[in-house]
Amino acid sequence: MDSQRDAAAAAGAAEASAQHQARVHALVELLGASDRQPALQAFGEAPDDVALEALQSVVPTNARDVLEQLPAARRQRLLAAATPERRRQWASPQGYASDAIGSLMELPIGVFSPDHTVAQATDELRELVKRAFITYVFIVDAGGRLLGVVTMRDLLFSPPASRLEQVMLREPFFLRADESLIDAMRRALNRHYPVYPVCDGAGKLVGLVRGPTLFEAQAIELSAQAGAMVGVEKEERLSTPLWRSLRFRHPWLQLNILTAFLAAGVVAMFEDTIDRVVVLAAFLPVLAGQSGNTGSQALAVTLRGMTLGDVKPGDERRLVFKEAVLGLFNGLLVGLTGAVGMYAYATMQGSSDALYLSLIVLVAMTLSCIASGIAGVVTPLTLRRLGADPATASSIFLTTATDVVSMGALLGLASWLLVDGPPQA
Repeated sequence: MDSQRDAAAAAGAAEASAQHQARVHALVELLGASDRQPALQAFGEAPDDVALEALQSVVPTNARDVLEQLPAARRQRLLAAATPERRRQWASPQGYASDAIGSLMELPIGVFSPDHTVAQATDELRELVKRAFITYVFIVDAGGRLLGVVTMRDLLFSPPASRLEQVMLREPFFLRADESLIDAMRRALNRHYPVYPVCDGAGKLVGLVRGPTLFEAQAIELSAQAGAMVGVEKEERLSTPLWRSLRFRHPWLQLNILTAFLAAGVVAMFEDTIDRVVVLAAFLPVLAGQSGNTGSQALAVTLRGMTLGDVKPGDERRLVFKEAVLGLFNGLLVGLTGAVGMYAYATMQGSSDALYLSLIVLVAMTLSCIASGIAGVVTPLTLRRLGADPATASSIFLTTATDVVSMGALLGLASWLLVDGPPQA
């Protein structure tokens, strides 16, 4: 009987897989046709996993054209399910120079009209943050022009019935898609934002660039001499042969997706916790963004010191200790702010565990800032010792470390205190 059930289950799984692939193939065929209307209609009826696989099977420009014509809610769900690398490919049409911000940006998630209410945006974000990190909410008009930005803090403290245009920060700082990396770095030098919106010449929101990505692109240029000193091949040029470019890029992409699986696995482990303590979903991007920014600061200082020759043999322990202490104090200070925010938000949501949730945020923020500060020092030093270019690879390991520690600490503590052993009244 067991063998018959197993055979039936295997046959059912094979049939479901065949049907899935057939639907994907049909969508890809429609995307290749000159008339896109049937493809758009089919996309409206297809499940998200089928639609996403079809988009990933066509050239980025075709995928981008389809995404632009889909309803906003559907487009954001598909973008949230895609990898950051895919979002970057779909957001980079031809026309941008290799050193322009447009070549670094990815398509934005968390875009709403000014008429959306806080409650509506929160409900939609609650699902999106399970698949992607969203740090800011971007407000655009009917033509796509960037009107303002809403921080998670403002979203938490604003009345649910308030419209987003009432709580947004107007005239936000943004980067231009056609400006050079050097010019963008000069303008963003003293801002240290985890995410920068990117607009075209008319002020239309066309993408976003994450702080670590922006810094990494500049750090590659600064670290060219450091890479040559440890025997690292010079960065790829336009004249580099195709197969050599593939060998240069592909290993890092494989590593990136493996580390992304690690971060996703942490969230998957605590999916039940998120479903039972829904308010945690709103604080995941806050925690990840704060710890990521802490790690980026440590990484920036370390790479600058390595490039300028300020890091001497024997300085490693001192640097690690300094960043750990900075992470402790920064984590405690921002953790207190986050704890107050969590307490207020949980109280507004009618949670009886508001005090425990605020304590969890404080501890998780402190731990993640300490870990990200240490990772910002240890990662480039270790990569240089192994003979790899520290600027090219550091961002992958740093992002993974900060995501895993921050999400693991928050969800692990919540699971331990509130789910596995709920506090007694």
